[in-house]
Amino acid sequence: MTNKRAPRRIFPKVSTMPRQATEATHYLDMYKLTIEKRRLEQELEYIDERRQRLCDRLAEINQETEGLDAQATNLRQPAPKPGTAKPQGVNFAPNANVYLPERNSRQAPEDYSTLMLDY
Repeated sequence: MTNKRAPRRIFPKVSTMPRQATEATHYLDMYKLTIEKRRLEQELEYIDERRQRLCDRLAEINQETEGLDAQATNLRQPAPKPGTAKPQGVNFAPNANVYLPERNSRQAPEDYSTLMLDY
């Protein structure tokens, strides 16, 4: 049985020798900086667009919140006095009665039968 090792990551070769100070190296550095500048400008544009979308969504959320708050305030109005007509379709009072079972005695009944199960 052969043991296979996972392949190692190949690191780029780094030269310890400084580059020659030529016109080409200056143009290469200018090219690299220009490419990085373009990338950063595009990233800033993306961030600005994303920020605008987030601000728009926050404005929508604020409008919806204010609308729901207004609706809740309308529903919170005091109930009309007895004898006055209720608006149709608006009845938020509970309409079911819950009755707890009545118990005659608080003690346990004497007619319990016990069943034992063995497994």
